[in-house]
Amino acid sequence: MTDVLPSPRFPDPADAPALRWGVIGPGGIAADFTDALHAHTSQRMVACGSRSAERASAFAAAHGVERAYGSYEALVADPEVDVVYVATPHSEHLEHALLAIRAGKHVLIEKPIAATAEQARTIVAAAREAGVFAMEAMWTRYLPQTDIVRQLLADGALGDIRVVTADFGGRAPFDPAGRLWDPALAGGALLDLGVYVVSWASFALGAPAGIIATGTLASTGVDEQVALLLTSARGGQALLSTGLLAGTPSLATIAGSDARIEMDSPFWGPSGLRFHRADGGLAAHWNDPYGRPHRQGMSYEAAALARYVAEGRTESPLHPLDEAVSTMATIDEARRQLGAAGVG
Repeated sequence: MTDVLPSPRFPDPADAPALRWGVIGPGGIAADFTDALHAHTSQRMVACGSRSAERASAFAAAHGVERAYGSYEALVADPEVDVVYVATPHSEHLEHALLAIRAGKHVLIEKPIAATAEQARTIVAAAREAGVFAMEAMWTRYLPQTDIVRQLLADGALGDIRVVTADFGGRAPFDPAGRLWDPALAGGALLDLGVYVVSWASFALGAPAGIIATGTLASTGVDEQVALLLTSARGGQALLSTGLLAGTPSLATIAGSDARIEMDSPFWGPSGLRFHRADGGLAAHWNDPYGRPHRQGMSYEAAALARYVAEGRTESPLHPLDEAVSTMATIDEARRQLGAAGVG
């Protein structure tokens, strides 16, 4: 029952031109990204860099990476690296993105692009000055299901967008020295999981004209549970939640005057969607058929970046740099309202 839905464009990440990648920060997400790259695309991770030569070598051996470096400076100096994937904690994104940009490398920066909007603006200005491609790794934007929604929105199939919802919460054991709980490491729910829900609202409604945040803070001062009400200039509303205290369904919806979309769980990864008519009747249900579940879906963002670089672009048309900055500004304001520690 999918005849009323458009088909996703670029469903095969293997058809993108090949680039040579290097990674800064060989941790868990870098491992999943590299494995997705090698399994589903023509892209290749050719080098990795860490402050520990041993850690870099272990990552290279485990994930089929040719060269390992014991410093980030050596990684960005490698002349055979076209693009650097910044996969360090987001408290370090500014430093490491600038390091790669100053070396003349294209950059894919893990979400959130930085710890604050001001840091994000600094990265964007540097990339534009250097003329290199820069993109936040908001991989949800490049999934096939998201492209279906994008086309429905562009065609006006939903009518006027009135209500948007999204949740993403997980149970994280409290560790005051851990990156999720330490304000010095840009901890808190909003900067970790919340960036997904705020980005979803931005995708559907654009930058908010009004922001109301409520929630609770951990003993370390970071936000541990947050509810957001965002309003658009045209009167649409986004109801969002995120937190580190309980797992939530990871669902998202977009409701318009003529129809609504309900994303399957998890909305932020490969899943599916349901398209309902204004009377509530189900018109179509699309399930992802491509067999790239969970973080294997990161292969789509890598392929998109490669296509954009081949086209001579310096940022993503599906997720422009100014939008990434706007998302950070929304999170900054929510954290300010909550009195969270570490807000720049």
